[in-house]
Amino acid sequence: MTGQSATGQSATGRVVLSGLEFFARHGVFEAETQLGARFVVDAELVYPFADLNDDLSGAVNYAEAYDLIRQLVTGERFDLIETLTARIARELLTAHPRLEQVTVRVHKPGAPVAGIFRDIYAELTLDRTEPGA
Repeated sequence: MTGQSATGQSATGRVVLSGLEFFARHGVFEAETQLGARFVVDAELVYPFADLNDDLSGAVNYAEAYDLIRQLVTGERFDLIETLTARIARELLTAHPRLEQVTVRVHKPGAPVAGIFRDIYAELTLDRTEPGA
């Protein structure tokens, strides 16, 4: 998974989109789909960028990654945040061929759970070489 830079050094980096907040209607319960809730997404984009030489054409455009995530979170409905997490990860790998790996977290801080908690989230890491990625 790790690329080599022009100097022969290991050259894999990580660009992180953190705390992307959206209003959406995901969930199993009818009230969740009617009322909606806040969802927070983090996406870690792993690819070799040590030798980009300030050239955007070789970079992963994180504005495009944000827009893809926004479209999936707000434009579709899922019962499970696990399914949404997997869909985002797979779509990011498909849309951005330079990505070697992605880690996606979908947080549901207002999950309908009887108890006191700060956050509930699903996390998935996919490598480009994994089946189904």
